[in-house]
Amino acid sequence: MTSHRLRVAMLAAGLATFALLYATQPILPQLAQDFRLNEAQASLAISLTTGPLAFGLVAAGLLSDRLGRRGVMIASLFAASILTCASAIVSSWGFLLASRLLIGLALAGVPSVAMAYVAEEAGAGAIATVMGLYVSGTTIGGMAGRVGVSVVADHFGWQAGLAAIGGAGLLAALIFCWAAPPSRGFTARHHDWQSVAAAIGRLRRDAAMRWLYAEAFLLMGGFVTLYNYAGFHLQEAPYDLSPSAVGALFLIYLVGTASSAWFGRLASRRGTATIFPIPTLLFLAGILLTLVPGLVAFVIGLALATGGFFGAHSIASSWVSHRAGADRATAASFYLFFYYMGSSVLGSVGGLAWGQAGWHGIVAYAGLLVILGLLISGYLRHVERPTVAERA
Repeated sequence: MTSHRLRVAMLAAGLATFALLYATQPILPQLAQDFRLNEAQASLAISLTTGPLAFGLVAAGLLSDRLGRRGVMIASLFAASILTCASAIVSSWGFLLASRLLIGLALAGVPSVAMAYVAEEAGAGAIATVMGLYVSGTTIGGMAGRVGVSVVADHFGWQAGLAAIGGAGLLAALIFCWAAPPSRGFTARHHDWQSVAAAIGRLRRDAAMRWLYAEAFLLMGGFVTLYNYAGFHLQEAPYDLSPSAVGALFLIYLVGTASSAWFGRLASRRGTATIFPIPTLLFLAGILLTLVPGLVAFVIGLALATGGFFGAHSIASSWVSHRAGADRATAASFYLFFYYMGSSVLGSVGGLAWGQAGWHGIVAYAGLLVILGLLISGYLRHVERPTVAERA
């Protein structure tokens, strides 16, 4: 019974977290119009959420070590949902950005704690299943949240879209609060900073780890840039799509759900260093295909890019965990930090490319980031061994 309720709780947490995190992405064109912004300024509604999330990950993890996992996750989900509801009634761009910044900080308490909570409360045989449901929830939540916001915003305005997703987040938070079992495996602890420093030192000496973090930074930056500006591009001539139609593009995320699992299994059989360049090349091919005239080619290109990105992310994140050994929690925190900083920093810089050359500029910029990722993947084949655990 406990395992079943934990599965429900983690699914709800995953759904809510990424629905709330990216709620403003499909309505960036409406925000730009209503607040008289250019496209780069509008993209701050994403960047100023993912950036604070990145910085809050480590702090939230340390806080959960002292106060408990369940309580930190409950507080995070309720705070982010309430703030999202509040953001629907703000009257100025500055207040909207402030609310998005606070939402990012609040949400840091879920991804940084989820794995530890599951490891402590699930039986050994159920950990993979429960974490699989959480990861599935993050993908589905990110997709459904974007689609839902865009449809509601198209008919009732972006404020109604944010209010709807905030209400859905509150419902998910209530479900998590009801279903999440009380912590039984948790033991509060104060951190020995010498041991933390030692773990960081081991990770810094790993020849591959820093490059895997660079991969997270570059590939996520390219991916979020594509989706940030696809809406602007498709609402222009010759496409002239409605916000609802643009929002439907996020259904392509289902391709990412399938590709991450498929490439993960392939990498387990053939080796991470061997397989990693394949989804990265697929990502690049998809970006280039969006330049071919016609909506069908654009959608297929976006689908290929999405499948390639999630496949590469799946391999890179598991690669980090494998190499880190006993330091995997610290390594994962740094990986997620660079992952979300890529979204925040490189996603914002993408606005300069859009301002200079429109969609061609976005393709050139995102393509360059992925090419850098490909070069790094070639280098990683030469530094795959030894791992942090083997040197320790």
